[in-house]
Amino acid sequence: MKNNAYPFYYIIVGLLSLALCLLVGLLSGVQYAIPDFIEDSLPFTVLRPLHTLFALSWIFMAAIGGIFWYINNDKINPVIMKWQFWIFTVTGLMIAICYIFKKFEGKEYLEFPHWFYIPILVGWLFFGIYYFRVMWQTFSKWPVYYWMWGTGIVLMIFHFTEAHLWILPYFRENYIQNLTMQWKAGGAYVGAWNMLVYGLSMFVMEKSSGNDFYSQSKTAFFFFFLGLVNVMFNWAHHVYPVPNANWIRFVAYAISMTEWIILLRIIYLWRKDLSKEKKKHFSVSYSLMMLSDLWIFINLFLAILISIPALNLFTHGTHITVAHSMGTIIGINTTILLSSICFILEKIKPISEKIKKQISFGIKIFNISFILFFVTLLIMGVERTKWVYFSENVLFGKFQESNHYLHIAFGIFGFGL
Repeated sequence: MKNNAYPFYYIIVGLLSLALCLLVGLLSGVQYAIPDFIEDSLPFTVLRPLHTLFALSWIFMAAIGGIFWYINNDKINPVIMKWQFWIFTVTGLMIAICYIFKKFEGKEYLEFPHWFYIPILVGWLFFGIYYFRVMWQTFSKWPVYYWMWGTGIVLMIFHFTEAHLWILPYFRENYIQNLTMQWKAGGAYVGAWNMLVYGLSMFVMEKSSGNDFYSQSKTAFFFFFLGLVNVMFNWAHHVYPVPNANWIRFVAYAISMTEWIILLRIIYLWRKDLSKEKKKHFSVSYSLMMLSDLWIFINLFLAILISIPALNLFTHGTHITVAHSMGTIIGINTTILLSSICFILEKIKPISEKIKKQISFGIKIFNISFILFFVTLLIMGVERTKWVYFSENVLFGKFQESNHYLHIAFGIFGFGL
């Protein structure tokens, strides 16, 4: 956008949120190993929601900034884009302040006072209005990433609203409905933001290769269809203990696994078809996209295991679930978003070889640290499962002390990230 810097403002705020997310995550890891560390000023009950807030801010702001840059229409007045930016930024700051002063309300992962739902909803509505104003004229010729972005916006508005139905007494006073709705909405809006992020990967693959197979093929639209169905059913494997029809669980399991398999296939074909010249020109974004491919494979394998009902009973709610979540948010979403940002930078101005080498070294440090971080979480999850189901008369404090070495390793590898 020649005359509009706001897409970059979104990306900059997103990157700042990522840095704060990593910092708060590191502080949380240190506090896990040293319980008295800053406990009075920033206890774990504050650090955890702050960590979640900054992680989601990173995903949303980086994805929205990339989409605004890619749809690039200087003929449309960007005032709505500007309003959305300031609504999201100011609201995010106010939520962070509420957390720091221990003003909580709401549900897990959405612990902010419920009235913040209004400005966040307005921001998403502004995003939708701007997006469809720009894109409606080419509606009949949309490639798959335009469909993914438009659908992701609509579904985010719907499911974010659904996540706040707990405000109504009908849901708040019925425990089973309340719990089911919490996980249903949570899983669905994760699927909605995945639409935005995976759409960015499709765009980058098409534009870097010059091949519209990645956005116009039957495979691409089948992937989009699976994503839609995944939004509808993906949540179900989070609530195995809650009374639900068995067929919903089985469909959820099959669909969520198949979606990643298709994305894995698409990225593999892109890597195979991309010429050496283009791999060199877009070397940073290419490396990050390949890294996301690796983590799709790793997380797919873990997801298949923990979604098996007999195993889910033992793993759900442990650090194994956290490892799966981190694998998705850091291993897949973050690497795709960074690939998108680097693609934009490489389109504007080629990155020097010196900086490319520095970035390449940083990517290696990141990946090694994250693999060790991921494995540590899995071990912590196994240890907790053993304590919950197979240990007798072992107090929680004693259990925590026995795993102190894992907490230290967790903090060290988190610092590496």
